[in-house]
Amino acid sequence: MKPLSYSQISLYQSCPLHYKLQYIDGLKPKDKWYFSFGRTMHMCAEYFFKVRVPPPPSLEELLRFYEQNWLSEGYESTEEEARYRAYGREILAEFWEIHQAGFKMPIAVERLFHIDIEGVKLTGYIDRVDKLDSGRLSIVDYKTDKELFTTEDLEKDLQLTLYQLAAEQTWQLPVERLTLYHFRSNTPRSCGPRNEAQLDETRRLVLEVAEGITQQKFPPIENQYCPCDFPEHCPYYRQQYMAPDLLQQGILDGVAVAEAVEHYVSLQGQIKELQSQFEEVKQRLIDFCQAEGLNRAYGREHAITYKLVEKTGFSEDEVRALLEPEGLWHLVLSLDQSRLRQLITDEAAAKDIRDKLAALKRVVASYPQLWVRRIMEEE
Repeated sequence: MKPLSYSQISLYQSCPLHYKLQYIDGLKPKDKWYFSFGRTMHMCAEYFFKVRVPPPPSLEELLRFYEQNWLSEGYESTEEEARYRAYGREILAEFWEIHQAGFKMPIAVERLFHIDIEGVKLTGYIDRVDKLDSGRLSIVDYKTDKELFTTEDLEKDLQLTLYQLAAEQTWQLPVERLTLYHFRSNTPRSCGPRNEAQLDETRRLVLEVAEGITQQKFPPIENQYCPCDFPEHCPYYRQQYMAPDLLQQGILDGVAVAEAVEHYVSLQGQIKELQSQFEEVKQRLIDFCQAEGLNRAYGREHAITYKLVEKTGFSEDEVRALLEPEGLWHLVLSLDQSRLRQLITDEAAAKDIRDKLAALKRVVASYPQLWVRRIMEEE
């Protein structure tokens, strides 16, 4: 099995079929502007920090590198591209202003790692690793997301957890701080390291994903990103891309697929309306019988019998108080109603206990029911 990356694990989690189409079948996703913009900004952060000796590049050098390495794939128009290109320059100017003061060289920038988790190979790039004054490590991951990260985002971020595993295995030093750096606002959000239980949970996740891939389990899962770039291969969307002659084939007495779908929706709406009317008329009949003290209401051809059905049961506290001193509570466990009824008729239980149990039976609920019959049957 080929090494797994965070992107592959995340994609398999959201939709195993999408993972298969992209990473096994080799289908190429469409270019998207936000991937191009994110990669451009990542390259600029790498260029700024990846120097042999201080100082870092000047702002002019950084912006020149930005222009020379701008990725233009995926933008929908030249206007949109120009707008984001100018936006990126503004972000980088603020980024340079913040980080050039008191510049410290990281111990790694865009560091490629390969680690092993119980036989499963994991690979990826860590954006930045700093060594803190404490001698421990700090991991920084750059993001160009639109929204600023929340505390929950930090605590649940799988990528940071995988990076911690990789850094501690690579440098044999503990991680002290995990940071998501929000590029758009130049805001770092940090938290402490994952504990051992969290790391173990992530290891199990990696193994589960690897097992699913090995066993070729690739079910489609709908999520917030649907449809993806391959809807013609997805059973949730594939019908929209089928040949017109196939769509015209009859499936229900000559009714085509499109007509059958609309007919189903129409019938579903009618059923809901009828159900609403049914419940309304039912309640009127119940109210009438209750008000007049009747157990049956007659129509021209049918009669409806009304009864108030009572459901009996037991109070757990009362039963436990009775059975526990007798050593019988374990026979019904946490008030298993069916086993309790068996105990009442069980000759092995003392008769006085059985009688006391029977006396504890209470009406726990009541609800009206109606039965329909033809008047001719009654006659």
